[in-house]
Amino acid sequence: MLTQNPFSQGRKMPQGKKKLRWFVALSTLPLLGVVTAFGLVPQSDFDLTSASVDIKEIALPKANVDETPVASYWRNERVQRGDTVDELLRRLSIEDPAASDYLRKSADAESFRKLPVGTEVQAETTATGGLIALRYLGSDSVQILIDKQEGAFQAKALPAQLENRLFVRSGEIKTNLYAATDEAGLPDAAANQLNELFSGDIDFHHDLRKGDRFTVVYEMTYSNGALLHTGRIQAAEFINQGHVYRALYFQKGAQHGDYYTPEGKSVHKAFLRSPIEFSRVSSRFSLSRFHPILNKWRSHKGTDFAAPMGTKVKVTADGIVSVVGKQGGYGNVIMVNHQGRYTTVYGHLSRFALGLHKGQHVAQGEVIGYVGMTGLATGPHLHYEFRVNGYQQDPLRVALPDAKPIDSSYLAAFQPVANDLVARLNLLRNTNLAQLD
Repeated sequence: MLTQNPFSQGRKMPQGKKKLRWFVALSTLPLLGVVTAFGLVPQSDFDLTSASVDIKEIALPKANVDETPVASYWRNERVQRGDTVDELLRRLSIEDPAASDYLRKSADAESFRKLPVGTEVQAETTATGGLIALRYLGSDSVQILIDKQEGAFQAKALPAQLENRLFVRSGEIKTNLYAATDEAGLPDAAANQLNELFSGDIDFHHDLRKGDRFTVVYEMTYSNGALLHTGRIQAAEFINQGHVYRALYFQKGAQHGDYYTPEGKSVHKAFLRSPIEFSRVSSRFSLSRFHPILNKWRSHKGTDFAAPMGTKVKVTADGIVSVVGKQGGYGNVIMVNHQGRYTTVYGHLSRFALGLHKGQHVAQGEVIGYVGMTGLATGPHLHYEFRVNGYQQDPLRVALPDAKPIDSSYLAAFQPVANDLVARLNLLRNTNLAQLD
């Protein structure tokens, strides 16, 4: 039996309150209808689709444990004097009878059997010594690749992958130029370039002083990591008796480039100071010299460069050959006319360059003959004369005419290149001076 509320028994609600309750109930009926209507709207009327989950089993491919990469190793060796094919393969850790047989007998591998001493050979081998690939530089800088294709070895020529690297060397003169470049580790080819670059301003036979300094930025060309040859000097500085000389290389076109000062003047003179790369001056220009053969005093209107028999003699400027043959005390002599007013003379030659003839155009630095001792000569040397309007001048002291400066049309392109190279030389010079301090 439910319990009754004692306060509700025997009490009557006033008439006014009954009317108020009926009014509230009637006013809420529309709202209840809306809510009910909303709740009864079918789900399909809103185009709502029900989601379903479909679980499927996917088979993953099985890993093939047999497909593991074969380990390989690269080794480098240089050809040594007396090497045989098998000896070189042994040093490369190659133990492959088929490879040995191919390299010893195949006509395609003939270049391998004729590799000169010092050539670098690179070999890729398996862990057990089987040959995978062999490569080296053949003639004309062509890369030769020997590898195994479908169980057989084959050789093919590929264009060499060339890379130019910049190197820097600095040195100080203690005795002579070439002793200093050797001490600095500058390759001979770059040392010769350095000599040629500044030979128009510096007499390397007499003008050098102890303490003179040089800095060189040069290229070395590599092929697949192997040194191929010494490249071109890009920038150089020579300080001689306190005077600073600089040369910067500027490429004016796809094929043509030249050396200039930072101001755009040509480094090259119209004439080289010396027709021989390096030698000893045995007799200077003099108006009074005792002749060793004639045994009397007479003028010596040229300069004698003592050099071994057969040393190359270069023409010192562009010109036209006017004399080639024998002539009195000169012996075998060449005379070249330049620019109408200059003549150079090269005497006592052992022989002439092949095919050289009168009227031939020759370019500065071209080899025209070879040192000898023909004519009035007591030993092998070159007698060199420099004539201006027919009169001999001291070749080592005469003011040489300059070559043409850089064309004005190239100045805008030249200046940023020059600024960069000068900044490098300044940095290198300051670094070297700091090391000396």
